Amino acid sequence: MKLRDGELDITAGLARGLVDRQFPGWAGLPLRPVPDGGTDNVMFRLGEDLVVRLPRMPHGGDTVRMEHRWLPYLAPRLPLAIPEPVGLGSPGVGYPLPWSVYRWRPGDHRAGDLGDTARALGGFVAALQKVPVPAGAPAAYRGGSYRGADDGVQAALRDLDVPGAAPVWRAALDLPGWERPPVWVHSDLLPTNVLFRAGRLDAVIDFGCAGVGDPACDLMAAWAILDPASRPVFRAQLDVDDVTWERGRGWALVFGLGAWHYYLTRKPGFAALGRRTVEQVLMTP
Repeated sequence: MKLRDGELDITAGLARGLVDRQFPGWAGLPLRPVPDGGTDNVMFRLGEDLVVRLPRMPHGGDTVRMEHRWLPYLAPRLPLAIPEPVGLGSPGVGYPLPWSVYRWRPGDHRAGDLGDTARALGGFVAALQKVPVPAGAPAAYRGGSYRGADDGVQAALRDLDVPGAAPVWRAALDLPGWERPPVWVHSDLLPTNVLFRAGRLDAVIDFGCAGVGDPACDLMAAWAILDPASRPVFRAQLDVDDVTWERGRGWALVFGLGAWHYYLTRKPGFAALGRRTVEQVLMTP
């Protein structure tokens, strides 16, 4: 399989071949690309009710298996909709990874009132943290310490003009870590991973980074999605101490600097989200 800039070269023809061979019952359904399907996946609408999702990163197969195993466990315990897997595909026609078919969830990324969004999102995070953690639950992508991201943060600080970010990062590095049992976290709560209908938060999508760990990583949504006025509304839904809240701010800075730096020329829109997140981190706790 060809790589382009380190990513699998996924075409509509490849997706068509996978669907037709592995799910012949859906072979007659029209297939069309979903614009801006994501940073880690390529997506195609399949008919009106389904979506095909293929990891574009060579290491992306584990996330597919994780979602098919754990999303049905989480869904009935959460107050917002999450993705519903309906088909698990295998490698084929030159594509080397497992892939998936989900129920299509209508919506967009345009939030209405941010106070309402903060209240609903905080309720979702609180409910997710209370879901029982059974044996075998996966570790979240961002569920541990962000100290391992220091090299990337330092590179971003050298290359970008970000006054005031360095002392915030130093303070984040000095914070104690999470010492209580791990909880369920989404760990990628960004504007691209929440869906709205008529401006109201309706669903949280893309659980490829989800698992168990330190709840601080989900607090980065306070800076990546919300604003100074709505952040306290979000926090009020949660049982969170000051140190954990500050670690959430640290995670927001890690994400923001990383996205701004890495995607500056690759995906300018995602880089702009990173920059906006950094600005929110530096604006207010």
